[in-house]
Amino acid sequence: MPGGDRPAMDWPFLFDPEHYGPEVAELLREERLPELGPGQPVLARQPSLARLQLPPPCLAGLWLYFDFLEQSHQISQSLPTAEGSFWHAILHRREPDAWNSKYWWRRVGAHPVLEQLQRLAPRLGYRFTSPEAFVDFCEAVRGTGSDQELLARRVQLLEWQLLFDHCYRQAQNTAAR
Repeated sequence: MPGGDRPAMDWPFLFDPEHYGPEVAELLREERLPELGPGQPVLARQPSLARLQLPPPCLAGLWLYFDFLEQSHQISQSLPTAEGSFWHAILHRREPDAWNSKYWWRRVGAHPVLEQLQRLAPRLGYRFTSPEAFVDFCEAVRGTGSDQELLARRVQLLEWQLLFDHCYRQAQNTAAR
């Protein structure tokens, strides 16, 4: 878990950056817990991100993880898939633009990552009922410095990990056909 905030054994999803190749593993070597808001781009990671040869949904996620909202937005809005809409919704939640985020959540529809969040987020202490409700929660706690804000950031990281893993596996399955 980023920043040593919690022991790894308490984390509800085994996210192993090594699984996604050496370039991704190197990028994710230093764990972080992204802000609920836009954050500040991690400029030291920009050259490595720009060189990556990954499927667009994975790139959208990695740019977003390092707070490059513009680059992530360019990619996610060009993807006519539920995964593109998912990254797009997260991005607008972080801008923060709650209305636009909720619009993109409606475009996502039912998604296996949302089912995983409903199952796994309670292990962090949050009952995930819907992405729209999570948008409202983030709006309420963003910038408070509270335990609730930390919880929302942890759920957001879990969401990112689950979606990145889903996108990577989906790309591998498509390439194997």
